[in-house]
Amino acid sequence: MRIARFTTGGDPMFGIVQEKDGQDMVYGLAGDPLYTEIRPSGTIVPLDDVRLLAPVIPRSKVVCVGRNYAEHAAELGNDVPEQALLFLKPNTAVIGPGEPVMMPGYTEELSLEAELAVVIKSLAKDLTPEQVSAHILGFTCANDLTARDAQREEKQWFRAKAFDTSCPIGPWIETDLDPTDLAIMSAVDGQSAQQGSTADMLRAVPELIAEISGVVTLLPGDLVLTGTPAGVRTVDPGSTMDVTIEGIGTLSNPVHRR
Repeated sequence: MRIARFTTGGDPMFGIVQEKDGQDMVYGLAGDPLYTEIRPSGTIVPLDDVRLLAPVIPRSKVVCVGRNYAEHAAELGNDVPEQALLFLKPNTAVIGPGEPVMMPGYTEELSLEAELAVVIKSLAKDLTPEQVSAHILGFTCANDLTARDAQREEKQWFRAKAFDTSCPIGPWIETDLDPTDLAIMSAVDGQSAQQGSTADMLRAVPELIAEISGVVTLLPGDLVLTGTPAGVRTVDPGSTMDVTIEGIGTLSNPVHRR
């Protein structure tokens, strides 16, 4: 099931994206599927006639994982960490499909990072890996934008990773997906950048979320970004970035200079 958040010009609403007679349609839902049962609102519109929004706005946090792919760690000259390398993005970083990433004035080296994002559906604390799946609503594409020059200048990654618009997600949440071996790709202006697979993660989704839940309580709507494969590259104002994950779809965002 593909859960989208969208607008037709009025207030945002949630919907299920399904094909009907060869055309993708959006079937509106009454309420937020994270907190209410899934009930149709009666709204039915073609997908082409809506503007997709970020499928979830975390009420709490975005937990990100650095260096979870060995080849990506190596391409930046870093060792593989002995424990998960964790950092946070605020919910003000989250934007949806088609929305512009605003390049901060303090960076000249903005880099894209294609990532599988996990959407948490219920409170999770001190989980075992076997318990993780019961706390997952689904998965979406994410782009962990990084001001690479700012990242090199200080040990804390706040300026590099947490700026407004630094976390595009979308186009929707796919609830029926096995995350163990998915192709994950990125491109800039149609030119391929990253080509990887979630099978190359150093820590798979169950182990990763279990480890994170031992540090912080995960709340409904929280996002966990699971790391990026090798091939990251810088992007310039005026370019368009695509993140594609097998079984989910493609997330596209333009880059503007603030």
